[in-house]
Amino acid sequence: MNENDRIISALEHTKDVTVAVIGDFCLDKYLYIDPKNDEISVETWLTAYEVDHKAIAAGVGGTITNNLRSLGVKTICIGLIGDDGEGFELMKTLERVGADSSHMVKTDTLCTCTYMKPMRLDENGNYKEMNRFDFRNYTPPAPYLEDAMMDELTKVIDEVDAVIVTDQYYQRNAGAVTDGLRAKISALAGKRSDKIFFVDSRAFAAEYDNMIIKCNQFELIEFFCGGKGDPEDMPTIIAEGNKLQKKTGHPVYITCGAKGMIVFEDSGHTEVPGFRVEGEIDITGAGDATNAGIVTGLSLGLTKAEAARIACAVSSITIRQIGKTGTATVEQVADVISGREPVIG
Repeated sequence: MNENDRIISALEHTKDVTVAVIGDFCLDKYLYIDPKNDEISVETWLTAYEVDHKAIAAGVGGTITNNLRSLGVKTICIGLIGDDGEGFELMKTLERVGADSSHMVKTDTLCTCTYMKPMRLDENGNYKEMNRFDFRNYTPPAPYLEDAMMDELTKVIDEVDAVIVTDQYYQRNAGAVTDGLRAKISALAGKRSDKIFFVDSRAFAAEYDNMIIKCNQFELIEFFCGGKGDPEDMPTIIAEGNKLQKKTGHPVYITCGAKGMIVFEDSGHTEVPGFRVEGEIDITGAGDATNAGIVTGLSLGLTKAEAARIACAVSSITIRQIGKTGTATVEQVADVISGREPVIG
């Protein structure tokens, strides 16, 4: 059986996999605007953009969740939500895709992180994203919230195959994932080597222990090389990726956009090419979709490089879905890996 056949055969068993996603969750709220409905406000005399319709989806950890569920993987969500309307909507989006949201931690001390995205119709009939409005917390979560999230993870650890930590923000302690939570999850990973622990962290990947690390080439250069180096120079990425792997002692995935990704292990590195995509693309959520693909593959017993091929296939499908945070199905992934054109609605 060749590699492609082995991957496709393994994908038939995704429904046997359970993954916990812990960390930053947010709500993606798309507001669709048709210029023909613009009005002048009688209060400010500025143009009022009339929202024609909206669409909501779970983002960050929610995007990982959406893709895991689209692949058939059972998913348990552990994150922070505010006691607000956005929190209500976020919970509904998680429940809608069949995720277990009963372990989310609600608080009235923080808002639900939200990316509000006005989408304006252009002259060609396409929606283009305008300036976002972001709901963010700039006060660190209280220690009891950190403990509550760890309690929820401990409750479910025996029933999951893998844990994905989603560490979204560049600012320290500005999201659900704090310094303390990083340390506690790292300690749990050290005790539970029978489980796959995987982290995607934009700025703090090197502060995790006992788990697989993923970041993209820009984050690698910015946060681990002090901005010194060319993120498009593959020899530099390989050299710095090897340093990060040696520092952590665990596998490292570095995504490189259309070029695919590089997997670093004790035995060396493997370059996994991306799948060619023609036409317009929307990379929103591609990194989170990649996380779902990697961890699904690893949970199915595939090699690190084989899991990367699944992830490259998943992201090549999601980026074709314009104006929304896309997902991929097992059937679509199998088509891409087999060299067929996937059917994308």
